[in-house]
Amino acid sequence: MLDRPPERGERGEQGAVPILMLVPNVITLIGMSFGLTAIRFTIEGRFAMAVTLILMAVLSDFFDGMAARRLKAESPMGAQLDSLSDFLCFGVAPAIIVYQVHLTQMGEFGWIFALLFAAATCLRLARFNVTAEKGAGSIGQKMHFIGVPAPAGACLGLMPVFLTLSGVLTLGDAAVAAWLAFVGLLMISKLKTPSPRTFKVPRRLIPVILCATAIVIGLIFTRPWIFLVMINSVYLCMVLYALVRSRGSFFS
Repeated sequence: MLDRPPERGERGEQGAVPILMLVPNVITLIGMSFGLTAIRFTIEGRFAMAVTLILMAVLSDFFDGMAARRLKAESPMGAQLDSLSDFLCFGVAPAIIVYQVHLTQMGEFGWIFALLFAAATCLRLARFNVTAEKGAGSIGQKMHFIGVPAPAGACLGLMPVFLTLSGVLTLGDAAVAAWLAFVGLLMISKLKTPSPRTFKVPRRLIPVILCATAIVIGLIFTRPWIFLVMINSVYLCMVLYALVRSRGSFFS
């Protein structure tokens, strides 16, 4: 009697997945590579390139989540991989960049503030993971974030570097250290910070916004650091408004 053909799974093929399901994780690893390479460029003193790679990691973080949702490829492994990548890209790398650019003169004391920022990012990501696992606040968090998200926190933390690279202003060491502590506090706070899903555009303003896109593109290519300072400033105003609404309490 001839042997029957092996059923699917008998040769270990049952666990096979479509290659498209790997796309989100590949994007996450690309983002992680951006963050790690940013650290390398920081060590070499190429600060502008290091900051650019962090911004590319922010874009990667956006696209890996979008790809996972669109492809229905969300998984526990993907979530953990994303968090580990986020900690490197938005906690460790920005802290090292700010330390190398602004805090080396403070020595060990400056390093403490870099550690504080990285630790706050880690706590922010851990809290997000626990909340996601419990399924708590899924509806509310569609309208707002609890605390400043890690990518936004990285951009805020890099604000002193943006100012230095733009040539507008160079902050003192103490001011930069205090700023890192403040941004770290914003990340672990319970402030209801704005989510992109809350923004709605009146139809009559759509042509104006589309035309303004040309100005934005022009700034990106001619005055990128000024543009980043402007974006950071607008977002910071939104966060401060949330702080005022909470009556000055970070953990209410």
